[in-house]
Amino acid sequence: MKITKSLLHVGVLGLSIMASSVVMAAVSADEASKLGTTLTPMGAEMAGNAAGTIPKWSPLPTNAGAVDARGFLANPYASEQPQFIITAQNVEQYKDKLAPGQYAMFKRYPDTFKMPVYPTHRGATVPAEVFAAIKRNATSTNLVSGGNGLENFETAIPFPIPKSGVEVIWNHITRYRGGSVTRLVTQATPQTNGSFSLVYFRDQFVFRDKMKDYDPKNPGNILFYFKQQVTAPARLAGGVLLVHETLDQVKEPRSAWVYNAGQRRVRRAPQVSYDGPGTAADGLRTSDNLDMYNGAPDRYDWKLEGKKEIYIAENSYKLDDPKLKYVEIIKAGHINQDLARYELRRVWHVVATLKEGQRHIYAKRDFYIDEDTWQAAVIDHYDGRGQLWRVAEAHAENYYDKQVPWYALETLYDLQSGRYLALGMKNEEKQAYDFGFTATTSDFTPAALRQDGVR
Repeated sequence: MKITKSLLHVGVLGLSIMASSVVMAAVSADEASKLGTTLTPMGAEMAGNAAGTIPKWSPLPTNAGAVDARGFLANPYASEQPQFIITAQNVEQYKDKLAPGQYAMFKRYPDTFKMPVYPTHRGATVPAEVFAAIKRNATSTNLVSGGNGLENFETAIPFPIPKSGVEVIWNHITRYRGGSVTRLVTQATPQTNGSFSLVYFRDQFVFRDKMKDYDPKNPGNILFYFKQQVTAPARLAGGVLLVHETLDQVKEPRSAWVYNAGQRRVRRAPQVSYDGPGTAADGLRTSDNLDMYNGAPDRYDWKLEGKKEIYIAENSYKLDDPKLKYVEIIKAGHINQDLARYELRRVWHVVATLKEGQRHIYAKRDFYIDEDTWQAAVIDHYDGRGQLWRVAEAHAENYYDKQVPWYALETLYDLQSGRYLALGMKNEEKQAYDFGFTATTSDFTPAALRQDGVR
Protein backbone atom coordinates (compact mmCIF):
# COMPACT_ATOMS: atom_id res chain seq x y z
CA MET A 1 0.00 0.00 0.00
CA LYS A 2 2.87 2.34 0.72
CA ILE A 3 4.30 1.61 -2.71
CA THR A 4 0.97 2.45 -4.27
CA LYS A 5 0.78 5.75 -2.41
CA SER A 6 4.34 6.57 -3.36
CA LEU A 7 3.67 5.82 -6.99
CA LEU A 8 0.52 7.92 -6.82
CA HIS A 9 2.49 10.76 -5.28
CA VAL A 10 5.15 10.52 -8.00
CA GLY A 11 2.43 10.42 -10.65
CA VAL A 12 0.70 13.50 -9.29
CA LEU A 13 4.03 15.28 -9.01
CA GLY A 14 4.84 14.34 -12.58
CA LEU A 15 1.50 15.64 -13.82
CA SER A 16 2.08 18.85 -11.86
CA ILE A 17 5.48 19.32 -13.49
CA MET A 18 4.00 18.60 -16.92
CA ALA A 19 1.21 21.10 -16.32
CA SER A 20 3.64 23.77 -15.23
CA SER A 21 5.78 23.14 -18.31
CA VAL A 22 2.72 23.84 -20.47
CA VAL A 23 1.82 27.02 -18.62
CA MET A 24 5.33 28.43 -18.19
CA ALA A 25 7.25 29.47 -21.28
CA ALA A 26 9.61 32.30 -20.31
CA VAL A 27 13.34 31.56 -20.59
CA SER A 28 16.10 32.46 -18.16
CA ALA A 29 17.99 35.74 -18.27
CA ASP A 30 21.12 33.85 -19.35
CA GLU A 31 19.34 32.34 -22.31
CA ALA A 32 17.70 35.65 -23.21
CA SER A 33 21.18 37.23 -23.33
CA LYS A 34 21.70 35.41 -26.65
CA LEU A 35 19.28 37.89 -28.24
CA GLY A 36 21.42 40.43 -30.05
CA THR A 37 24.56 38.26 -29.82
CA THR A 38 24.41 34.74 -31.27
CA LEU A 39 20.73 35.30 -32.04
CA THR A 40 19.21 38.31 -33.73
CA PRO A 41 17.08 40.54 -31.48
CA MET A 42 14.07 38.68 -32.92
CA GLY A 43 15.46 35.22 -32.15
CA ALA A 44 16.86 34.01 -35.49
CA GLU A 45 20.36 32.62 -35.84
CA MET A 46 22.63 35.59 -36.37
CA ALA A 47 25.13 33.68 -38.51
CA GLY A 48 24.62 32.24 -41.95
CA ASN A 49 24.78 28.54 -42.73
CA ALA A 50 27.94 26.47 -43.12
CA ALA A 51 27.50 26.16 -46.89
CA GLY A 52 27.44 29.94 -47.31
CA THR A 53 24.11 29.77 -49.15
CA ILE A 54 22.37 31.63 -46.32
CA PRO A 55 24.18 34.80 -45.21
CA LYS A 56 24.32 36.37 -41.77
CA TRP A 57 21.58 38.75 -40.74
CA SER A 58 22.11 42.24 -42.16
CA PRO A 59 19.09 44.54 -41.65
CA LEU A 60 18.02 46.87 -44.42
CA PRO A 61 18.35 50.60 -43.67
CA THR A 62 15.22 52.74 -43.86
CA ASN A 63 16.65 54.46 -46.97
CA ALA A 64 17.34 51.20 -48.84
CA GLY A 65 15.34 52.52 -51.80
CA ALA A 66 13.13 55.31 -53.04
CA VAL A 67 9.49 55.62 -51.95
CA ASP A 68 7.07 57.01 -54.54
CA ALA A 69 4.17 59.42 -53.95
CA ARG A 70 1.75 56.53 -53.33
CA GLY A 71 4.06 54.89 -50.78
CA PHE A 72 5.32 52.07 -53.00
CA LEU A 73 8.89 50.96 -52.42
CA ALA A 74 11.68 50.66 -54.94
CA ASN A 75 13.21 47.20 -55.26
CA PRO A 76 16.65 47.30 -53.61
CA TYR A 77 17.58 44.10 -55.48
CA ALA A 78 16.24 45.06 -58.91
CA SER A 79 19.55 44.38 -60.68
CA GLU A 80 19.76 40.76 -59.52
CA GLN A 81 18.97 37.80 -61.76
CA PRO A 82 17.87 34.31 -60.64
CA GLN A 83 20.71 31.98 -59.73
CA PHE A 84 18.61 29.14 -61.16
CA ILE A 85 14.97 28.30 -61.83
CA ILE A 86 13.25 25.21 -60.45
CA THR A 87 10.86 23.61 -62.92
CA ALA A 88 9.01 20.31 -63.19
CA GLN A 89 11.95 19.02 -65.23
CA ASN A 90 14.57 19.53 -62.49
CA VAL A 91 12.43 19.59 -59.33
CA GLU A 92 13.72 16.24 -58.03
CA GLN A 93 17.15 17.86 -57.67
CA TYR A 94 15.73 20.37 -55.19
CA LYS A 95 13.01 18.31 -53.50
CA ASP A 96 14.80 18.25 -50.13
CA LYS A 97 14.61 22.08 -50.04
CA LEU A 98 10.87 22.26 -50.78
CA ALA A 99 7.79 21.92 -48.62
CA PRO A 100 5.55 19.04 -49.77
CA GLY A 101 2.95 21.54 -50.97
CA GLN A 102 5.48 23.35 -53.14
CA TYR A 103 6.58 20.04 -54.63
CA ALA A 104 2.93 19.17 -55.30
CA MET A 105 2.47 22.40 -57.28
CA PHE A 106 5.08 21.22 -59.79
CA LYS A 107 3.17 17.97 -60.20
CA ARG A 108 -0.19 19.75 -60.53
CA TYR A 109 1.08 22.34 -63.02
CA PRO A 110 4.14 20.79 -64.70
CA ASP A 111 4.09 23.12 -67.72
CA THR A 112 3.72 26.46 -65.95
CA PHE A 113 4.74 26.38 -62.29
CA LYS A 114 8.32 27.49 -61.60
CA MET A 115 10.38 28.93 -58.76
CA PRO A 116 13.06 31.51 -59.69
CA VAL A 117 15.69 31.31 -56.94
CA TYR A 118 17.69 34.45 -56.12
CA PRO A 119 20.51 35.24 -53.68
CA THR A 120 19.31 35.33 -50.07
CA HIS A 121 19.12 38.71 -48.30
CA ARG A 122 18.21 38.66 -44.61
CA GLY A 123 17.22 42.32 -44.32
CA ALA A 124 14.06 42.17 -42.19
CA THR A 125 14.10 44.34 -39.08
CA VAL A 126 11.77 46.20 -36.70
CA PRO A 127 12.18 49.39 -34.63
CA ALA A 128 14.53 49.35 -31.63
CA GLU A 129 11.67 49.71 -29.13
CA VAL A 130 10.07 46.56 -30.53
CA PHE A 131 13.33 44.65 -30.14
CA ALA A 132 13.46 45.82 -26.53
CA ALA A 133 9.90 44.59 -25.89
CA ILE A 134 10.73 41.22 -27.44
CA LYS A 135 13.67 40.80 -25.08
CA ARG A 136 11.47 41.61 -22.10
CA ASN A 137 8.88 39.12 -23.33
CA ALA A 138 11.53 36.39 -23.46
CA THR A 139 11.88 36.34 -19.68
CA SER A 140 8.35 37.36 -18.66
CA THR A 141 5.68 36.10 -21.06
CA ASN A 142 3.96 32.83 -20.17
CA LEU A 143 1.42 30.57 -21.78
CA VAL A 144 -1.95 30.23 -20.04
CA SER A 145 -5.09 28.15 -20.64
CA GLY A 146 -3.05 25.15 -21.72
CA GLY A 147 -1.12 27.16 -24.31
CA ASN A 148 -4.14 28.96 -25.74
CA GLY A 149 -3.43 32.38 -24.24
CA LEU A 150 -0.64 34.69 -23.08
CA GLU A 151 0.09 36.66 -19.93
CA ASN A 152 2.70 39.39 -19.32
CA PHE A 153 2.94 40.05 -23.05
CA GLU A 154 3.76 43.34 -24.76
CA THR A 155 3.94 44.56 -28.35
CA ALA A 156 5.18 41.53 -30.36
CA ILE A 157 6.87 38.10 -30.34
CA PRO A 158 6.33 36.54 -26.90
CA PHE A 159 8.76 33.64 -27.40
CA PRO A 160 11.86 34.64 -29.40
CA ILE A 161 13.56 31.46 -28.10
CA PRO A 162 10.71 28.96 -28.52
CA LYS A 163 10.63 25.52 -26.94
CA SER A 164 7.34 24.23 -28.36
CA GLY A 165 5.27 24.33 -31.50
CA VAL A 166 2.51 26.46 -30.01
CA GLU A 167 5.08 29.10 -28.98
CA VAL A 168 6.23 29.38 -32.60
CA ILE A 169 2.60 29.79 -33.70
CA TRP A 170 2.05 32.52 -31.09
CA ASN A 171 5.07 34.34 -32.53
CA HIS A 172 3.39 34.34 -35.94
CA ILE A 173 0.05 35.48 -34.52
CA THR A 174 1.58 38.36 -32.53
CA ARG A 175 4.44 39.34 -34.85
CA TYR A 176 5.11 43.03 -35.50
CA ARG A 177 3.07 44.49 -38.37
CA GLY A 178 3.71 48.17 -37.82
CA GLY A 179 1.42 48.48 -34.82
CA SER A 180 -1.36 49.94 -36.95
CA VAL A 181 -2.17 50.16 -40.65
CA THR A 182 -4.81 51.19 -43.14
CA ARG A 183 -4.61 49.38 -46.44
CA LEU A 184 -6.49 49.14 -49.74
CA VAL A 185 -6.12 45.63 -51.12
CA THR A 186 -7.80 43.30 -53.60
CA GLN A 187 -8.72 39.63 -53.66
CA ALA A 188 -9.06 37.38 -56.70
CA THR A 189 -10.49 33.85 -56.93
CA PRO A 190 -9.75 32.87 -60.54
CA GLN A 191 -11.62 30.19 -62.45
CA THR A 192 -9.55 27.29 -63.80
CA ASN A 193 -9.14 29.13 -67.11
CA GLY A 194 -7.69 32.18 -65.35
CA SER A 195 -10.69 34.49 -65.66
CA PHE A 196 -11.38 36.50 -62.54
CA SER A 197 -13.15 39.44 -60.97
CA LEU A 198 -11.82 41.41 -58.03
CA VAL A 199 -13.13 42.15 -54.57
CA TYR A 200 -11.78 45.38 -53.08
CA PHE A 201 -11.21 45.85 -49.36
CA ARG A 202 -10.36 48.73 -47.07
CA ASP A 203 -8.75 47.30 -43.94
CA GLN A 204 -7.95 48.95 -40.63
CA PHE A 205 -5.79 47.04 -38.20
CA VAL A 206 -4.56 48.31 -34.81
CA PHE A 207 -2.72 46.50 -32.02
CA ARG A 208 -3.94 47.46 -28.57
CA ASP A 209 -0.84 49.41 -27.53
CA LYS A 210 -1.25 51.73 -30.54
CA MET A 211 -4.74 52.84 -29.57
CA LYS A 212 -4.90 56.44 -28.35
CA ASP A 213 -6.75 55.40 -25.21
CA TYR A 214 -4.65 52.33 -24.38
CA ASP A 215 -3.87 51.96 -20.67
CA PRO A 216 -0.68 49.89 -20.14
CA LYS A 217 -1.58 49.45 -16.47
CA ASN A 218 -4.83 47.80 -17.48
CA PRO A 219 -4.16 46.13 -20.85
CA GLY A 220 -7.11 43.74 -20.72
CA ASN A 221 -7.45 40.70 -22.97
CA ILE A 222 -7.55 42.43 -26.36
CA LEU A 223 -4.68 41.75 -28.77
CA PHE A 224 -5.82 43.90 -31.70
CA TYR A 225 -8.82 45.45 -33.46
CA PHE A 226 -9.60 44.73 -37.12
CA LYS A 227 -12.14 46.32 -39.42
CA GLN A 228 -12.65 45.32 -43.05
CA GLN A 229 -14.98 47.11 -45.46
CA VAL A 230 -15.84 45.77 -48.91
CA THR A 231 -15.75 48.70 -51.35
CA ALA A 232 -16.41 46.84 -54.64
CA PRO A 233 -18.02 45.19 -56.57
CA ALA A 234 -21.38 46.91 -56.15
CA ARG A 235 -23.22 43.74 -55.11
CA LEU A 236 -20.94 43.41 -52.06
CA ALA A 237 -20.03 47.03 -51.39
CA GLY A 238 -20.88 48.47 -48.00
CA GLY A 239 -20.51 45.31 -45.98
CA VAL A 240 -18.20 45.68 -42.98
CA LEU A 241 -16.58 43.15 -40.68
CA LEU A 242 -15.39 44.09 -37.18
CA VAL A 243 -13.19 41.85 -35.03
CA HIS A 244 -11.95 42.23 -31.46
CA GLU A 245 -9.10 39.71 -31.28
CA THR A 246 -8.35 38.41 -27.79
CA LEU A 247 -5.12 37.09 -26.32
CA ASP A 248 -6.85 34.24 -24.51
CA GLN A 249 -9.65 33.04 -26.79
CA VAL A 250 -10.54 30.15 -24.50
CA LYS A 251 -11.22 32.50 -21.61
CA GLU A 252 -12.85 35.08 -23.87
CA PRO A 253 -13.56 34.07 -27.50
CA ARG A 254 -12.98 36.45 -30.37
CA SER A 255 -15.83 38.94 -30.78
CA ALA A 256 -16.98 39.67 -34.34
CA TRP A 257 -19.79 41.63 -35.96
CA VAL A 258 -20.86 42.23 -39.55
CA TYR A 259 -22.79 45.13 -41.04
CA ASN A 260 -25.08 44.08 -43.88
CA ALA A 261 -25.53 47.04 -46.20
CA GLY A 262 -28.72 45.63 -47.73
CA GLN A 263 -30.42 45.16 -44.37
CA ARG A 264 -28.62 48.08 -42.72
CA ARG A 265 -28.18 45.97 -39.62
CA VAL A 266 -25.26 44.98 -37.42
CA ARG A 267 -25.22 41.36 -36.35
CA ARG A 268 -22.95 39.18 -34.26
CA ALA A 269 -20.76 36.94 -36.42
CA PRO A 270 -19.66 33.84 -34.49
CA GLN A 271 -18.83 32.16 -37.81
CA VAL A 272 -15.83 34.48 -38.25
CA SER A 273 -13.40 32.01 -36.70
CA TYR A 274 -11.78 28.64 -37.31
CA ASP A 275 -13.19 27.08 -40.51
CA GLY A 276 -16.02 29.58 -40.98
CA PRO A 277 -16.08 30.91 -44.57
CA GLY A 278 -13.68 33.69 -45.50
CA THR A 279 -15.15 36.99 -46.67
CA ALA A 280 -16.18 36.96 -50.37
CA ALA A 281 -13.73 34.12 -51.00
CA ASP A 282 -16.01 31.86 -53.05
CA GLY A 283 -15.44 29.04 -50.57
CA LEU A 284 -11.70 28.97 -51.23
CA ARG A 285 -10.52 29.91 -47.75
CA THR A 286 -11.55 29.68 -44.14
CA SER A 287 -11.62 32.52 -41.62
CA ASP A 288 -8.39 31.26 -40.07
CA ASN A 289 -6.63 31.21 -43.48
CA LEU A 290 -6.41 35.03 -43.43
CA ASP A 291 -2.89 36.27 -42.72
CA MET A 292 -1.87 32.67 -43.53
CA TYR A 293 -3.13 31.64 -40.08
CA ASN A 294 -4.96 33.50 -37.34
CA GLY A 295 -7.08 32.90 -34.26
CA ALA A 296 -7.20 30.55 -31.30
CA PRO A 297 -4.84 27.54 -31.41
CA ASP A 298 -7.00 25.37 -29.15
CA ARG A 299 -8.32 22.90 -31.75
CA TYR A 300 -4.91 21.52 -32.68
CA ASP A 301 -1.99 19.76 -31.07
CA TRP A 302 1.20 21.57 -32.08
CA LYS A 303 4.42 19.62 -32.60
CA LEU A 304 7.71 21.43 -33.11
CA GLU A 305 9.71 19.48 -35.70
CA GLY A 306 12.67 21.85 -35.57
CA LYS A 307 14.37 23.95 -38.22
CA LYS A 308 15.16 23.21 -41.83
CA GLU A 309 16.30 25.04 -44.95
CA ILE A 310 13.80 25.51 -47.77
CA TYR A 311 13.10 27.95 -50.59
CA ILE A 312 10.45 30.50 -49.67
CA ALA A 313 9.09 33.64 -51.37
CA GLU A 314 10.96 36.64 -49.94
CA ASN A 315 11.81 40.23 -50.88
CA SER A 316 8.84 40.24 -53.26
CA TYR A 317 9.23 43.82 -54.47
CA LYS A 318 8.93 42.78 -58.13
CA LEU A 319 5.49 41.31 -57.45
CA ASP A 320 4.43 44.52 -55.65
CA ASP A 321 5.55 46.85 -58.47
CA PRO A 322 2.94 49.63 -58.97
CA LYS A 323 3.55 49.45 -62.73
CA LEU A 324 1.99 45.98 -62.82
CA LYS A 325 -1.64 45.41 -63.70
CA TYR A 326 -3.61 42.73 -61.90
CA VAL A 327 -4.08 40.81 -65.16
CA GLU A 328 -0.30 40.45 -65.32
CA ILE A 329 -0.27 38.75 -61.90
CA ILE A 330 -3.34 36.49 -61.97
CA LYS A 331 -3.01 33.52 -64.32
CA ALA A 332 -4.68 30.14 -64.71
CA GLY A 333 -3.81 27.72 -61.91
CA HIS A 334 -1.45 30.03 -60.04
CA ILE A 335 -0.02 33.54 -60.07
CA ASN A 336 2.57 34.59 -62.65
CA GLN A 337 5.63 32.87 -61.19
CA ASP A 338 7.97 34.95 -63.36
CA LEU A 339 7.21 37.78 -60.92
CA ALA A 340 8.04 35.68 -57.84
CA ARG A 341 11.35 35.65 -55.99
CA TYR A 342 12.47 32.70 -53.86
CA GLU A 343 15.41 32.57 -51.47
CA LEU A 344 16.92 29.80 -49.37
CA ARG A 345 15.91 30.39 -45.75
CA ARG A 346 15.88 28.70 -42.39
CA VAL A 347 12.34 28.04 -41.24
CA TRP A 348 10.67 26.58 -38.17
CA HIS A 349 8.62 23.50 -39.05
CA VAL A 350 5.49 22.98 -36.91
CA VAL A 351 2.89 20.25 -37.47
CA ALA A 352 -0.66 20.93 -36.29
CA THR A 353 -2.89 17.87 -35.84
CA LEU A 354 -6.59 18.22 -35.10
CA LYS A 355 -7.37 17.15 -31.55
CA GLU A 356 -9.69 14.21 -30.98
CA GLY A 357 -13.24 15.46 -30.60
CA GLN A 358 -12.54 18.79 -32.32
CA ARG A 359 -13.91 19.83 -35.70
CA HIS A 360 -12.19 21.58 -38.60
CA ILE A 361 -12.08 20.98 -42.35
CA TYR A 362 -8.28 20.77 -42.10
CA ALA A 363 -7.26 17.63 -40.21
CA LYS A 364 -3.59 18.56 -40.34
CA ARG A 365 -1.52 21.61 -41.19
CA ASP A 366 2.21 21.84 -41.78
CA PHE A 367 3.66 25.28 -41.01
CA TYR A 368 6.97 26.61 -42.34
CA ILE A 369 7.73 29.87 -40.54
CA ASP A 370 10.58 32.20 -41.46
CA GLU A 371 13.09 32.49 -38.60
CA ASP A 372 13.86 36.16 -39.28
CA THR A 373 10.28 37.49 -39.12
CA TRP A 374 8.14 34.72 -37.55
CA GLN A 375 5.88 35.02 -40.59
CA ALA A 376 4.34 31.85 -41.99
CA ALA A 377 5.86 31.36 -45.44
CA VAL A 378 4.21 28.09 -46.48
CA ILE A 379 1.36 26.14 -44.89
CA ASP A 380 0.23 22.77 -46.25
CA HIS A 381 -3.38 21.81 -45.46
CA TYR A 382 -4.59 18.20 -45.33
CA ASP A 383 -8.18 16.98 -45.47
CA GLY A 384 -9.84 14.36 -43.27
CA ARG A 385 -8.56 11.57 -45.50
CA GLY A 386 -4.98 12.67 -44.93
CA GLN A 387 -4.58 13.96 -48.48
CA LEU A 388 -2.83 17.23 -49.27
CA TRP A 389 -5.62 19.64 -50.18
CA ARG A 390 -4.54 23.28 -50.12
CA VAL A 391 -1.16 24.98 -50.28
CA ALA A 392 -0.76 28.47 -48.81
CA GLU A 393 2.25 30.48 -49.88
CA ALA A 394 3.05 34.03 -48.74
CA HIS A 395 5.18 36.39 -50.82
CA ALA A 396 6.93 38.43 -48.14
CA GLU A 397 8.19 41.99 -48.41
CA ASN A 398 10.16 44.17 -46.02
CA TYR A 399 8.61 47.63 -45.79
CA TYR A 400 12.06 49.00 -45.03
CA ASP A 401 11.05 52.65 -44.75
CA LYS A 402 8.84 51.78 -41.76
CA GLN A 403 10.83 48.72 -40.56
CA VAL A 404 7.86 46.39 -40.98
CA PRO A 405 8.12 42.82 -42.32
CA TRP A 406 4.83 41.70 -43.88
CA TYR A 407 3.36 40.26 -47.07
CA ALA A 408 2.98 41.63 -50.58
CA LEU A 409 0.58 38.82 -51.48
CA GLU A 410 -0.99 35.72 -49.93
CA THR A 411 -1.94 32.77 -52.12
CA LEU A 412 -3.95 29.66 -51.29
CA TYR A 413 -3.95 26.94 -53.95
CA ASP A 414 -6.62 24.24 -54.01
CA LEU A 415 -4.91 21.21 -55.54
CA GLN A 416 -8.18 19.34 -55.93
CA SER A 417 -10.31 21.96 -57.70
CA GLY A 418 -7.51 23.67 -59.61
CA ARG A 419 -8.63 27.07 -58.33
CA TYR A 420 -6.89 29.45 -55.96
CA LEU A 421 -7.20 32.64 -53.97
CA ALA A 422 -4.84 35.63 -54.16
CA LEU A 423 -5.23 38.26 -51.45
CA GLY A 424 -3.37 41.49 -50.78
CA MET A 425 -2.63 42.90 -54.23
CA LYS A 426 -2.49 46.69 -54.22
CA ASN A 427 -0.52 47.46 -57.39
CA GLU A 428 -3.30 49.52 -59.02
CA GLU A 429 -4.58 51.16 -55.83
CA LYS A 430 -4.19 54.83 -55.01
CA GLN A 431 -1.88 54.21 -52.07
CA ALA A 432 0.27 51.51 -50.50
CA TYR A 433 0.05 50.66 -46.79
CA ASP A 434 -0.41 53.60 -44.42
CA PHE A 435 1.32 52.73 -41.16
CA GLY A 436 0.46 56.07 -39.57
CA PHE A 437 -3.13 55.12 -38.74
CA THR A 438 -4.39 56.20 -35.30
CA ALA A 439 -7.68 55.38 -33.59
CA THR A 440 -9.54 54.99 -30.31
CA THR A 441 -11.60 52.06 -29.09
CA SER A 442 -14.78 53.97 -30.01
CA ASP A 443 -13.78 53.62 -33.68
CA PHE A 444 -14.04 49.85 -33.30
CA THR A 445 -17.45 49.44 -31.72
CA PRO A 446 -20.50 47.77 -33.33
CA ALA A 447 -22.18 51.18 -33.43
CA ALA A 448 -19.33 52.54 -35.56
CA LEU A 449 -20.03 49.91 -38.23
CA ARG A 450 -23.23 51.58 -39.35
CA GLN A 451 -21.39 54.76 -40.28
CA ASP A 452 -18.61 52.86 -42.07
CA GLY A 453 -21.09 50.73 -43.98
CA VAL A 454 -23.09 53.52 -45.66
CA ARG A 455 -22.78 53.17 -49.43
